[in-house]
Amino acid sequence: MTDQAVDTDGAWSSGHTSVETPFLGRTRELKELRADIERAGLDTISGKKAPRARVLLIAGRPGSGRTALAEELVRQVAKRYPDGVLRARLSEPDGTPVPTERTARDLLAALDRPIPPGAAEDELAEALREALADRRAVLLLDDAAEAEQVDALLPDTPDCLVVAVSKGPLTGISDVRPCTLGGLDTKSAVELLSRHTGSVRITVDPRAAEGLVEECQAQPAALTLAGGWLAARPKSAVADLAKQLRAEGDDATALGRVFRLVHASLPPSTARTLRLLSLAPAGHVDPHTASALAGCSVNGARTTLDDLAAVGLLRAVDGPLPQYEVPGSLHPLLRSLTETLDRPAELQLARARMLERTVRLLQSCRAITETDSPQAREKLLGMPRSLRFPSPRAAADWLSIRKPALLAAARLAVADGELDTLARRLMSQLVRAMVAHFGMRAAAPDLYGIHGLVLDVAERQDLPRERAAALLNLGDLDAQTGRTAEALTRFRAALDAGRLANDPYATGRAMESVGGAHQERGDHDRAADWYGRALAERLARDERAEAARLYGRIATAHTYAGRYGEAQRHWRAAIAGYRKLGDMAAHARALSELARVQEYAGRPEESLRTCQEGVEWARRAEDVRLQAALHMRLADTLEHLGDSTAALLHRNAAGRMLGDEVQEDDSGDPVTEQPGSACEIRSTSAED
Repeated sequence: MTDQAVDTDGAWSSGHTSVETPFLGRTRELKELRADIERAGLDTISGKKAPRARVLLIAGRPGSGRTALAEELVRQVAKRYPDGVLRARLSEPDGTPVPTERTARDLLAALDRPIPPGAAEDELAEALREALADRRAVLLLDDAAEAEQVDALLPDTPDCLVVAVSKGPLTGISDVRPCTLGGLDTKSAVELLSRHTGSVRITVDPRAAEGLVEECQAQPAALTLAGGWLAARPKSAVADLAKQLRAEGDDATALGRVFRLVHASLPPSTARTLRLLSLAPAGHVDPHTASALAGCSVNGARTTLDDLAAVGLLRAVDGPLPQYEVPGSLHPLLRSLTETLDRPAELQLARARMLERTVRLLQSCRAITETDSPQAREKLLGMPRSLRFPSPRAAADWLSIRKPALLAAARLAVADGELDTLARRLMSQLVRAMVAHFGMRAAAPDLYGIHGLVLDVAERQDLPRERAAALLNLGDLDAQTGRTAEALTRFRAALDAGRLANDPYATGRAMESVGGAHQERGDHDRAADWYGRALAERLARDERAEAARLYGRIATAHTYAGRYGEAQRHWRAAIAGYRKLGDMAAHARALSELARVQEYAGRPEESLRTCQEGVEWARRAEDVRLQAALHMRLADTLEHLGDSTAALLHRNAAGRMLGDEVQEDDSGDPVTEQPGSACEIRSTSAED
């Protein structure tokens, strides 16, 4: 039996096999769609250049093969669009429209374009249009629920093509003629059946095959399930299946009648697993998800998934990991059966098992990156073998492939409202795993959404400590993307939440972040004031390292304001703090900054002496880059004092020290530490 199965829209596509199954039928529709690409639009007829991409609409019920037709059309015209094909699904499996900002963000990621964390829908849509302005590409927008979803993503260039798939017309998009699908022609429908049953069973009773096609209304999804049912029962006649379908009555669609029959024929445990797959986030299933939902072993779940894919109830997805999709046309039927046959308590337990398994996989995914930590290694070895990853690369690949499902799991867990503890643990582990494998910058757009979900839960459960952490994280990301006003608002709200929770860490960090936002806006007086409040908190708790750092931040604010005397006083306080702590590197950096302020204040001799002292401390700390930076500052100071020869010596010394050691980030600027982590979720137990 072939591996072919119904795809997310009930259309035909290949499963695990590498050989693509030839597309069946729809010759007239393909010819009309290709002709529609060349058809002159209303703007062209009026003498204007088409301002936007041509939109082709394929309309039909789920299960009619609309997605398969769209894919075949794209395959046929792809050579005319050298910049490739971008795909996006615009509805969730339950029919909920996907927010445009999420779709635009995913498409920008596919184009390798930067995505500002927390960017608004309009900003992201505009960024997508700019990214496509000079490209010849195809956008395949599947399962569009509303015209507004498609309109927001249309490229402002006639060199692109948009192929939209929907249940019906998308009123509101100009110059679009829908290609409305019915059933397949009889010849193609019979051939589709024969791919599952074999040609002999069709040729011995062609009239029965045509009768079965009629009962299935020639719908590809219904024919797929009928063919799978027959393939699993080689002794059953085609006429017998057609008779059973007629006996089902007319109270359901053709797909509904076939599905009901196929479901009833499954072993009870397999049927239950199938129904529970309707709970899978975004319709994406892997053996671990199925294992957790059904409460069975991972190997047993894999076997069940393969069996379901073989009869067309799932679609196997090509890739390095075993993955499957619940067909979009079957999702509402599964959900209806689940609500009828399964108790709510059992469904909630299945959701909880799935979230708990996901949390443990994320823990394992993160722990394998912490090879230097004995605690992490011990925890990893204590996990069942099925939850462990063989290498960090394997964990990173799993996280990349499963990321859409993991993010969907977080959204569904928060929306559920009854599993908030598991939802908080899931989001905490997801953030840590993404930062560990992708890095803060690459993960930031997704982190913004996760922290927003954490905030929703914290507000719903009245958890001020978690609310403060989420607001701080969101504020950090806002600040990093230039939304300083929004960041300031979040930091102030975090301060209120931290005080309400009596959380000194959140309170102190919020005060410092408020100061940083004011400094970014150029209000250095308020910045110094807020840094001073944070300093008082640190001193009261005898946090000497943090206090020394805050002395430096206050000094920096005074320097920007031109108050060099105050700046020098606070840098000296910072230096004294680092000296007591024995932090030689920080001591040397503080001396470097003090020398800079002394030079600004017109005291080059003092700056020279401070630099020389800083060089010595940097040497003790074995910080070569800092030594080189101080030698460069000495050179500048000596140049200012008129000693060019000595200045040249220090420049040469700095050059020899640096060599090839200067590291730069992607923007070409030296790497520096950021005060906010933007990845903490202080809402879970220490064992997570």
